[in-house]
Parts: sequence; structure tokens; C-alpha cells
Amino acid sequence: MKRKLRMGMVGGGPGAFIGEVHRKAARLDGRIEIVAGAFDIDPVKSRQTGNELCLSPSRVYGNYKDMINGELALGSEKIDFVSVTTPNNWHFPIAKDFLEAGFNVMCEKPMTMTLDEALELRKIVEKSGKVFGLMHNYTGYPMVKLARDLARSGDLGEIYKIVAQYPQGWLVKPIEREGQQQAAWRTDPKQSGAAGCIGDIGTHAENLAEYITGLKISEICADLSTFIKGRALDDDGNCLLRFENGAKGVLHASQISIGEENNLAIWVYGSKMSIEWHQEEPNHLLVKPFGLPAQIWKRGNDYVSKKSPAAARCTRIPCGHPEAFLEAFANNYMNFADTISKLMDGASPSEIENDFPKVSDGVRGMAFIETVVKSSKSSEKWVKFPAL
Repeated sequence: MKRKLRMGMVGGGPGAFIGEVHRKAARLDGRIEIVAGAFDIDPVKSRQTGNELCLSPSRVYGNYKDMINGELALGSEKIDFVSVTTPNNWHFPIAKDFLEAGFNVMCEKPMTMTLDEALELRKIVEKSGKVFGLMHNYTGYPMVKLARDLARSGDLGEIYKIVAQYPQGWLVKPIEREGQQQAAWRTDPKQSGAAGCIGDIGTHAENLAEYITGLKISEICADLSTFIKGRALDDDGNCLLRFENGAKGVLHASQISIGEENNLAIWVYGSKMSIEWHQEEPNHLLVKPFGLPAQIWKRGNDYVSKKSPAAARCTRIPCGHPEAFLEAFANNYMNFADTISKLMDGASPSEIENDFPKVSDGVRGMAFIETVVKSSKSSEKWVKFPAL
């Protein structure tokens, strides 16, 4: 490819958080430029965002269907992919329509509102032959990729136990009733789906556990709670997990844990070694071999690169200079964009370029949400993860 990829966006208008994160991350490496969008359900607000981004008014659309038709009419100058950064209830129809129109898609998580929608979207992706990415951004951190390569290469030995957490405290008050936009849609079943906290951030912990270890959850025993009176969805969740190889796990997510900000963390315990990673200290991986002193592996060092070429690829600056949240998004965009570019050139992307969350991760995320909700309502508690 001798040009930048052309990016469009649906969502990410005034007052949105994650859309602007996507835009900044996608542009970080200079390989992608945003050229079009339908940024808000209100056409006036969509034009406002388009003006702020200095886009051509002709490519700022009032709705996503007009965007599809308008971009198709541009022929070879149309967008190469669209990023979907809307509330959850719009993910499926927007992704479906863009894929069927022949566009590659990057979508925010959770992928859909239901598992049935996720399974249908998987069929649509397979039929379309287009590239579909799911923005589980935490898989983009270099030290998460190092953790994965340590776990999957056998350095940990047999994996016995996995503990994953994601506590926050920002929803300890009913701020959704005060007009706080980010809280309002996340606590609304019509926009968020069957789960609140467990869908919004619990899926990140689930995805991280499976991504690092390569193990799949087979059964769940869950307890969901809604502590804020009048709130329609869960704001706290606690799960026991069983994995396919016999490993056991604990996963908890909370949005009413006062004092916690974004304390995503994971511990993986094996027969030879354990590892520990904290999102709020993302440049370090704690490595604890049996019978030896604990070690702190630091991003950007040669010993990391030798063990994990994937971590090296996702490292932009020398050790000691922190890389974090935006760069993790950018790393997924980098691999997503390189995969699209290779395919457009008639080549095959390498395994390391093709390393970003896909529709299969979205299916498992929706299965996780539905299994947790089912378990929490069940008197039997242990519920088998559906065959996918």
C-alpha cells in the first residue's frame, strides 16, 4: 500500500469518550486518516464533529445508512473501513450493513446485544470475506503479549489457576439520573443489553484470561448484584470459573468499588511459574518462578523482545518511557490496518500482523455475558458455557 487507509466512523460525536480515543489511536502511526463519519444520531451534532475534524462536509452524514450509500458512490475513493463506536444496541445492525456493503469493520465491545446476534454476525463476516476487528484494547499492551507468549510457550508449566479482576468505583452514585451520558446508556438495558458491569468491563477480564492463557472457559458459577436502588442492570459481579483443561478461576468486576479507577489485573498460576499484570502499571510484568526471587520484566528491554516478537512490534519508544492506554488501541489498529493492506495487495498477513481480537472473540464475549446472567438467576449455579 502506497497510501494511508481511509477510515470512517459511526458514533463518537459530542460528549462521547471512546470515539475520540479510537480516532487518536488510529492516527498514531500515520497509516490511517479519518475522512468520513456519521458521528451522532442528531445530524446537527454529526456535522459539529465533522467540522471539528476538518472533514469535507460532503462526507459527514446524518445517519449510517446515508454514509454507506455516499461512500459507495465514491468508488475507489471510498473508505477502506469503518469504526463502530456507538452504544451496544447499534453495534450489530451497523456492522452487519457495512460488511454486507463490502466494507471492513472495527467494532467496539461487547460486539452485539445477544449471543444469537453474535453468531449471526460471525456468519456475515465469514460470508463477506472482509476483515473484522473487535476493540478489546487491553490485548494490545506489549506486556500482555509477553504474558501470552510466556503462558503459551510452556514457561509457566501446566496452568492451574487464573484470577482476573476489573473494579471501578464511578457508578457508586446514580449519576445516570443526573444526565451523565456515559452512565445513562451503560445502565439502560435497551442500549447496553442483558448485563451492565459484567458486560461493560467484565468482558475485558474474560477476554484477557482467554487471550493470555489460550484456555477456554467451560463452566461458570456467577453472582450478580445491583447495589444502587432503582438501577436496572448489575453494578457488581463475582464469578467462579472452570476452564477446559481443568484449571480453575475467579473473576470479579465492579463499578461500585469506591477508590478504584480502572484496576484491571490478572494473575496466572502455573506448575513452574506465575505471572501478574496490572493495567494501571502496564509497562511491567511480574514473573515469579518457583523457588526463585520474583522478577519485574519491563517493557522495551531486549529480554522482552527475544521472548516475544509480538511485544517488540507493539513497542514504540525505549524502555523507561511509559506507553499505555492510547498505544494499546493503536497496536490493535496497527495490526488490523496491516492485515487489510496486505489483503488489498493480494498478500497474506503474517501471524503477528493478524494478532488482534476478531469476531470469534466477540462471540465468546456474548456467550460469557449470557452464561453469567443465566448462572446468577439459577438455583443450580454452575452453568456450562455454550458450545460455539
